[in-house]
Amino acid sequence: MRTIRAAAAVTVISALVAISGCGGGSSTDGSGSNESPKTLTYWASNQGPNIEADKKILTPELKKFEKETGIKVKLEVIPWSDLLNRILAATSSGQGPDVLNIGNTWSASLQATGALLPWDQKNFDAIGGRDRFVDSAVASAGAEGKDPAAVPLYSLAYALYYNKKMFADAGISQPPATWDQLVADGKKISQGGKWALGAEGGNLANNIHQVFVLAKQHKADFFDSAGKPTFTSDGAVAAVKQYVDFMAKDKIVAPGNAEYAQNQSLQDFARGKTAMVLWQAAASTFAAQGMKPADWGVAPVPVQQGAPGTGANTNSMVAGINIAVFNNTKNVDGAKRFVKFMTSDAEQKLLNKTYGSIPPVTAAQQDPAFAAPDLKVLRDTLSTSAAPLPQVPTESQFETTVGTAVKELWADAAAGRPVTTASVKERLNKAQQQMQQ
Repeated sequence: MRTIRAAAAVTVISALVAISGCGGGSSTDGSGSNESPKTLTYWASNQGPNIEADKKILTPELKKFEKETGIKVKLEVIPWSDLLNRILAATSSGQGPDVLNIGNTWSASLQATGALLPWDQKNFDAIGGRDRFVDSAVASAGAEGKDPAAVPLYSLAYALYYNKKMFADAGISQPPATWDQLVADGKKISQGGKWALGAEGGNLANNIHQVFVLAKQHKADFFDSAGKPTFTSDGAVAAVKQYVDFMAKDKIVAPGNAEYAQNQSLQDFARGKTAMVLWQAAASTFAAQGMKPADWGVAPVPVQQGAPGTGANTNSMVAGINIAVFNNTKNVDGAKRFVKFMTSDAEQKLLNKTYGSIPPVTAAQQDPAFAAPDLKVLRDTLSTSAAPLPQVPTESQFETTVGTAVKELWADAAAGRPVTTASVKERLNKAQQQMQQ
C-alpha cells in the first residue's frame, strides 16, 4: 500500500465515522432489499498463498451454493494490501458488494459507518443462531453493547513458524521462547544470504498486529480507557523500536522485507531464504510452495521473559476473518443465505481445514483435523495468551496511521538511516496528531 493511498484512507474513515449510515444505500433500517434475488457479489480476502489459489478453493463452493439455491455468486479475491481501502471507498460511495470479508479488527470502525448489516437476534436466527459461534469470535465482530456488524468466518492467532533444516544447520535445537533468544539464534542464521526472520514491512495491518503485541509486553497500549490515542507512551515507543530494530540494529531481517506486503516473507521461508516467520495460518501456503509438514515446526510467539500468558505476556492479537453484508445490497435474503452457507458446519470444516485456520463454529471444531500440532498452538494461544485489538471506532484509522509510521521506519532501516527512540517517537507523534485532527 502506497503512502498516498494510506493518507486517503485516513481522510475517508474520518468522514465515515462522523457521518453514520452514509453507506446505507436503499435502506436505512438494516433490512436491505431484494431487487436482484438471483445474483450476489462477494469480496473475499486473500487467505491462501495467492489470489489464484483462493479462486480455485472458493469457486467449487460457490457453484455448490448456486446449485442449492439458484443464486449465482460473482467472486473477487482482494489482497490484504488493498482490502481496507477498497472497503472504505465502497462504504463512502455506497457502491459495494453484497457480501464481503473483513479483518475482525476493522469491525468497530466499519460498524460506526452504518454501512454493514447489523446482526441482531433475527438475523442470527436466520443463519442458525448466535450460540453456534465461539463467544470470543462474536466479540470481535463489533463494539461492546451493539449488535455485531459481521459474523465470524475463520478464527486465527499468531504463531512462530520455523524452518527445521535451517535451525539444524545453525546448530539450534529448539525454537526461541523469548525475544532475546530469537535475536541470538537469528544472528547465527543471518549470514551467507540467509536471514533469520521474515517481515511484511509494507503491510500496514501486519505492522499493527506485531507492535500491538509488543506494546502489551511492554505494559502499554495505543489507546487509554477513554479511547484516546496514546501512541507516544514509553511502552508504545519501545514496542515499535524493538520491532524495527530486528532489521535496524539486530540485522536479522533482510532489508528488502521493508517493501514486502503480499506474503513474500512466506515465499522466502519456503525457499530456505528465511528461517522464521510470525504468521496466523501458514500451512496451506507452505504446502503450495512445495514444503512438506516435516520441513517446518511451529511454536508460540516469543515473549520478553517467562512463558506466554495474559497481560505483559500476551503474544498474539485475537485474529480472524468475519463475513459481512452491505446494507445497500439488493439481495439481503440471498446474502444472508450465503452467510448461512459459508458458516454451515460442513463449509466451516472444509474451508478452515484448507486454510489452516480454526472454525469459529463450535461444532466444526470437533473435527480431528483441528487437533493438528500447528492448529493446537493457535487454539491454545487464542484461549490463553491473545488479546483483542482496541474495539474503538477509529481502529482502522489507527492501523493506517501507525501502520504507515512503522512502514516508514522500516524504510529508514532498509536505507541504513538511524532508527532511534527519538525518531520513533517523532513518527508516532505525527500519527497521533493525524488521529486527533
